[in-house]
Amino acid sequence: MGRENMNDILKRRMGAAQQASELQVGDEAYTQIFRKPLPAAKSRICELPIHKLRPFFTADIGFHPYPPDKLKAFSEQLAQEGLFERIIVREIPHLDCYEILAGHNRTEAGKMAGWETIPAEIVEADDDRAITIAISTNLLRRQGLTIVERGKAYKALLDAKNRQGYRSDMQTSGENRQKYSARELVADFFGVTEYEIRKAIKLTQLIPALADIVENKPKQLNLACADLIADYDAETQEAFIEMCTMEGYQLNKSTVQHIRSECPPPSAPRHLIFAAWRAARAKAERRLREPPKKITFERKQFAPYLDRFQSDQEIAALFLEFLKQRTG
Repeated sequence: MGRENMNDILKRRMGAAQQASELQVGDEAYTQIFRKPLPAAKSRICELPIHKLRPFFTADIGFHPYPPDKLKAFSEQLAQEGLFERIIVREIPHLDCYEILAGHNRTEAGKMAGWETIPAEIVEADDDRAITIAISTNLLRRQGLTIVERGKAYKALLDAKNRQGYRSDMQTSGENRQKYSARELVADFFGVTEYEIRKAIKLTQLIPALADIVENKPKQLNLACADLIADYDAETQEAFIEMCTMEGYQLNKSTVQHIRSECPPPSAPRHLIFAAWRAARAKAERRLREPPKKITFERKQFAPYLDRFQSDQEIAALFLEFLKQRTG
């Protein structure tokens, strides 16, 4: 599918998500991606005590909570205007508590505003439906999500989809075909390419310290470098933290490529990683000290004198003769 068609799909999905409720969007994704019917039982709307609510724990979906200043502003807005969209929860078996599927920031803001209860919609949901509700509107509505957040969300959906087992309607079976099928379904619903999903999921392999740099200080670790580093195991990745946080130095793609050529993933001793890093830096510094291979001039400055020459080669020959006379 072309890039323009993907963008059109995404715009339509986002527009629909702004109009539809979180439950509607989540259930549309659930039926399209998991090919399951919705539960017959209808949801219940009520006021729930905030102390009975638990954060989403079914899967690591990766979304960061609002920072303190944004949460405080949201809390003040709730205190003045009330809640515009109720939270969505499901019962936790054998406990008098509820798992939040959508509305973590609303719940925290309400708690900050002094609320003891919050409007909620209680749904019947298996884990697949719970994950889909928790993810779908965030991916479609929140434009400020980092690529790591998106990667974790896509991964949670794909993991859940792949746990369903092999599709009987596929002519080709096997793990690779099953994964491709799941990725295709997720890409189609969210209006992205499978390549974008793969790249985002790969970055979830970064250790937390490096993921934090990618999300919050991208100038210290750009996506091209992060993608290459993600192929290493967690212990080896630790060596790259110092490189990314060194004052006045920015890790670049050519340096990481040199490290990979000397120390192929997935694992390498720390001292060899640093030796390859130092060698790459020394090579780059030597290149900077070398005289330029090509000399260029601002032609506008010489325009009045250049019209009499037939070619650049003639100008170069004259300049060489001039240099010989000055240095001879």
